Amino acid sequence: MGVPNLMALRADMAALLADAGMLDMEVDEAVEDEHVRVRIYVEVVAAVAASRRPEAERRIVAVILRDPVSSVARTAVVHLVDEVAKRSADPSGFQRWAAALMPELGRLDAEGHGPFVRRRVHDWSVYLTIEGGRIPASADLAATTPWMQRMLAEKATSPPILTLLTEGGATRKIRNIARQRADALRKGRRGRQVT
Repeated sequence: MGVPNLMALRADMAALLADAGMLDMEVDEAVEDEHVRVRIYVEVVAAVAASRRPEAERRIVAVILRDPVSSVARTAVVHLVDEVAKRSADPSGFQRWAAALMPELGRLDAEGHGPFVRRRVHDWSVYLTIEGGRIPASADLAATTPWMQRMLAEKATSPPILTLLTEGGATRKIRNIARQRADALRKGRRGRQVT
C-alpha cells in the first residue's frame, strides 16, 4: 500500500473512531494490521447499530468500504447487517434500511462480495417475517442460505416453517434438525393437552 493510501486509511480510521467516541483505540496498529481493523470495525458497527442513527451507519459504511482489503470491508458490512437485523422487529423496516444501504455497496460488487451481503439481507428479511408470525413464500425460504436455514430449524416454533425445512432444507442436517424439532414440539403439545 502506497504512502497516500496509508495516510488516507489512517485519516479514515481516526475519523471513524472519533465519530464513534472510541478514542482509546490505537490508529497506527489498525492501519498496519487488517485483523485489528476488523475488530475495530465490528466494535464501531455494534455501537452505531445500537444508536439507530441511519446517517451515521451510512457514513461508517462509506469509510469501511474504502478499506484496501475488500474481505475486511465485507466482514464489517455483514456485521452491520446482522446487528441491525437483530435489533429490528419489522421486516419491511429492515428492508427499507437495507435498500438505502445497497447503493453504497458498489465496491463490494466489484470485488465479488456484494451478492454475499445481499443474500445476508434476504436471510434476515425471511427471518424477521417468520419472527413477525408470518409464513414466507416457500421459494423465499428455499432461497435462504444454509446458515439461515439451520438457525431457523434450531429456533423455529412454527409447525409450517419446520415442515417446509423438513421437506426442503438445503442439507440433510437441516432437514433432520427441523424434523426432530417438529417432533419435539408435537410431543410437547400433546403432553400439555393431557395434563
